[in-house]
Amino acid sequence: MTSQASNNDTNKLLSGLPRTDQKRLIASGESVMLVFGDVLCEVGEPIQHVYFPSESFISLVMPLDSSSGLEVGLIGNEGMYGVPLMLGVNIAPFHSLVQGAGYALRIERATFIDVLSKSRALERQLKRYVYVLMRQLGQTAACNRFHLVEERLARWLLMTRDRAHSPEFFITQEFLAQMLGVRRVGVTKAAGSLQRKALISYSRGNMSIHDSDGLERAACSCYRSDKQIYYRILNS
Repeated sequence: MTSQASNNDTNKLLSGLPRTDQKRLIASGESVMLVFGDVLCEVGEPIQHVYFPSESFISLVMPLDSSSGLEVGLIGNEGMYGVPLMLGVNIAPFHSLVQGAGYALRIERATFIDVLSKSRALERQLKRYVYVLMRQLGQTAACNRFHLVEERLARWLLMTRDRAHSPEFFITQEFLAQMLGVRRVGVTKAAGSLQRKALISYSRGNMSIHDSDGLERAACSCYRSDKQIYYRILNS
């Protein structure tokens, strides 16, 4: 669904560009409403569009078999979807799923590549973002291997809150289990522990964060590391 209204100036990558480059990029695309649960691209398929979310957020999932996968990245208004095009590759490395509904700037692949070739400021900004994304992917891999489920769940809830721009959102335990790569009973136990500490409440898929500071203390250090590397690289 397209919209005449544009919220794209709330995308941090776009807002970090010089005004002229920002306006040129926005004019080359269209503001679209991304719908919760929609698949933007399957792993191995050609990438047809790039997306700069403003309100929406996109989950990057590495499929393991026909019925399971592991989330390796989450893209909100701090980033963009379609990074492989920056590297001269148009094949999607991950299953890309809309996890939070809302607006995004969508640009057709060939148009994006053309605009990119004419803007050194955009190229510089997105190269920095590629570095940040690589670092965050590595951080997630280490987190999934070494940190406790409760710490990882706290981190994931904070990441989702940041991208949803709200302490309340909808998420099922089944989906959480898939995103964290654990059994559902593991998510139930971890969420129950966070509830008993009065950090969150969770009922029938409705998640509410009540104590953000406490949840940050309960999360592993990966949450803070992700934020620090983003601001260090993209704000320098």
